[in-house]
Parts: sequence; structure tokens; C-alpha cells
Amino acid sequence: MTSGCALLMLASGGALAQGVFTCVDSKGRKITSDRPIAECMDRTQQEISPTSGAVRRVIQPQLTAAERTAAEEKEKAAAEARAQAAEEKKRERALLQRYPNKPAHDRERAVALVQVEEAMKTAARRVQELTEQRKAINADMEFYSKDPGRAPPSLRRRVDENEMSIASQKRVIADQESEKKRVNARFDEELARLRPLWAASSVPAAAAAAKY
Repeated sequence: MTSGCALLMLASGGALAQGVFTCVDSKGRKITSDRPIAECMDRTQQEISPTSGAVRRVIQPQLTAAERTAAEEKEKAAAEARAQAAEEKKRERALLQRYPNKPAHDRERAVALVQVEEAMKTAARRVQELTEQRKAINADMEFYSKDPGRAPPSLRRRVDENEMSIASQKRVIADQESEKKRVNARFDEELARLRPLWAASSVPAAAAAAKY
């Protein structure tokens, strides 16, 4: 349908309410119709008011299957990024509520480290006790120093159990040393996140105080 014919038809009778669709096709021809134009589905079309000539809307080109897939993947990635950002904001609010200032954070770090230190001290005391026990066992083994294989099974068992117990407590101490590093690393990471949050939260408070 030509441009002139389309406009004449749309200007008559009940067609006045309908829009005029127009585009330039792949061959450079301007096409006008009373409905979306099939030849221009791969390019932008405009719907124009037949009375005022104003653009009612712009119809974007239809996407190919590959373009639709790419657009869907892009939107999915954007949605995931928005969800991650919202979740991060939620975690920041919870962190700030738990630690409103540095003294509060320092107190909880100290409490966590005290628990680790107590476990290490308990294990160290046990190692000391076992070491004293080993001295008594060694005194009993002295009689068999020339031939330890002649020592009674019960005495050899005491030696083995003492060695295993000392090794076990030393592992506890080593594990607690690792736990101490982990606790400090966790609180250091939190502190790095909290500093800008504390600074940001103090700005509105300072501004409000300046008004009075």
C-alpha cells in the first residue's frame, strides 16, 4: 500500500483512531501501512497519529533467535548482579546492626580470642601433666634400659598411651593456633568492611547535630 493511499484510507470513517505505521525497508523504500509492516520487522518502525502526525510509539526490530538468546543471557546476568547487590546490602545492614562501632567489634574479637586461648592453655596444662607422668614412666623403664623389650606389656602400653596423649594435645594446640589466625583474619576482614559503613553512617548523624 502506498503512503498516499494509506493516509487517505486512515483519514476516512472509523479509521481515524488507528495509527499509521511507517518505516524504511532494506532497499531504502519508505513504506506506510495501517498495521505493523512485515518487511520492516528487522528494523525500527514508527506508529504515527493520523490526525496530528505525532509519533505515538517506536516499535523496535524483532530479534533473531541468537539475538534473543544473547538478550536473555544479558538480562539474566543483570538480574543476578542486582540480586547479589541487594544481598550484599542486606549483609552490610546486618553487620552494622551487630557492630554499630569499633569498640563493639573489638569486644567480640576479644571474646572469641579468649575462648581460643583458654583451649590452648588447657591443652598446654595437659601436656605438662603428661610430661610429668612420662618422667615416672621413664623411671620405671630405667630397670629395662639395657633391654626395653623385656619391659612388661602394661609398662610398654603406658609408654605408648603417654606418647599418643602428648601428640594429641599438641595437635589441639596447633589447631587452636590455626583457629586464632582464622578468628583474627575474620575480624580483620569485617573491620575493613565496617570502616566505610561506620563513616557513612556517621555523616547523617553529624549533619543532624550541626543543625542544633
